[in-house]
Amino acid sequence: MTRDEITAHILQIFRKEFEIENPGLDDDLREEHEFDSIDAVELLLQIEKMLGSELTQEEKKQAMDIRTINQVCDYIEGLARIRQNVS
Repeated sequence: MTRDEITAHILQIFRKEFEIENPGLDDDLREEHEFDSIDAVELLLQIEKMLGSELTQEEKKQAMDIRTINQVCDYIEGLARIRQNVS
């Protein structure tokens, strides 16, 4: 999955699941879009679906400091790389 594909998929999730239209890739989701902890849990579930595997507790902890869509995409790229190397 390329960075562009990841970004497009994440933007689609934000539109569909969180009803956030056209967020900036560097917008602070918590402050500018009222993205809360319940939303974060839902996003992690969507990321698991994207990756086709469950996240470990450590991987979930790593997500706690994510604030922007660019950071979400970085996070997914890293997880995908790890899973690809394990396969």
